[in-house]
Amino acid sequence: MLRLRLVVFLGALVLAAPSYAARCGGNFNTFVQSFSQDAASAGISQDVISSALGNVQQDGGVLAFDRRQRYTFKKTFEQYVATRVGPGRINGGRALLQRHAALLARIEQQYGVPRQILVAIWGLESDFGKGDMGKLPVIRTLATLAHDCRRSDLFQGELLAALKIVQRGDLRLNDLIGAYAGEIGQTQFLPSSYIKYGVDFDGDGRVDLRHSVPDVLASTANLLHSNGFKMGAPYDEGSANFEAMREWNRAVIYRKTIGYFADRLVGR
Repeated sequence: MLRLRLVVFLGALVLAAPSYAARCGGNFNTFVQSFSQDAASAGISQDVISSALGNVQQDGGVLAFDRRQRYTFKKTFEQYVATRVGPGRINGGRALLQRHAALLARIEQQYGVPRQILVAIWGLESDFGKGDMGKLPVIRTLATLAHDCRRSDLFQGELLAALKIVQRGDLRLNDLIGAYAGEIGQTQFLPSSYIKYGVDFDGDGRVDLRHSVPDVLASTANLLHSNGFKMGAPYDEGSANFEAMREWNRAVIYRKTIGYFADRLVGR
């Protein structure tokens, strides 16, 4: 799980988050009841609200983890990339480029994002779906963080987006499992990004970023494309594409690692 991506993303969004009626702090159940009213006003059905929030509890482990986070990154690029991009991961990525060649070609044609960038992100975020995508109930995690007053508006927005994921039928409630800030799936989308950029690319009528490789890769491409990524242009530091990747991760060191990994995947 890539904590670097989380801390820079949350730090960038906190000032832009909307204001919600539910007051943070105080009694947790009272907060949940107030938030439930907000959710209903936003169009979430009572069935979804009741099933998701009816018995939700605080998670002290999530709060403890959140307070341990460090909002600076001290490794050099060389130190960081050595821990993230090794021969095994490069070879695995190259095998997946071949296995999913037809799928990746369709995604390239529709979204204009090169396949090696998508596979690099996939590998870094979850070891191509084989690694740890998180084991925590997303609703419990986000309700805990929304109740906490440090970034309450931000996480109330993410909690509402998570309820929308359930209401849309993208994931069942018992399959809405993620990491310590509610990140979901093989490329670790926060719920708001899931709603905004998620794509049903396998045509089964729902956006499944936990199990569907076509949905995972196309949604990742859609996020980058929507933020200005252009096919055929360079993506090294200083380029327009490098800046387009800021929506994925604002840390320069991480975006450089994506580019480094992508180049190795295609033999550069």
